[in-house]
Amino acid sequence: MGLFARILGICKTQPPKDAGCWIYAEKKVEVALERASELSRPGNGIRLEGKGLPQRILLFYGTDGKFYAFRNRCTHGGRRLDPVPGTENLQCCSVFGSVFAYNGEKISGPAKESLTGFPVEKRKNSLIIRL
Repeated sequence: MGLFARILGICKTQPPKDAGCWIYAEKKVEVALERASELSRPGNGIRLEGKGLPQRILLFYGTDGKFYAFRNRCTHGGRRLDPVPGTENLQCCSVFGSVFAYNGEKISGPAKESLTGFPVEKRKNSLIIRL
């Protein structure tokens, strides 16, 4: 990602192309994997925002073959996060670039705290994220 995009807080991870691939109700998010094509390849993710969600969520398919969900807010500057291709890391999309491990712990950068993670359960062709 270029410096200009980072300064403006423009992250690579986008909302799903099919906005109907997920719903939020009763403090949980359900994502239909067959409708969320972005999650078909390890290293890719989607931003979940709106629809009554109390906070932004980053959902991604890790390069380790597991699904992860985090509050999509860097603990340093509040910017969104992106998975880092070819690694097991997440990075803030700001110029300061705090880096976090898949378990949410800070690896480097100015962030003072770990990320807030949410459990992800796979049920057949759906993912359930409990907030």
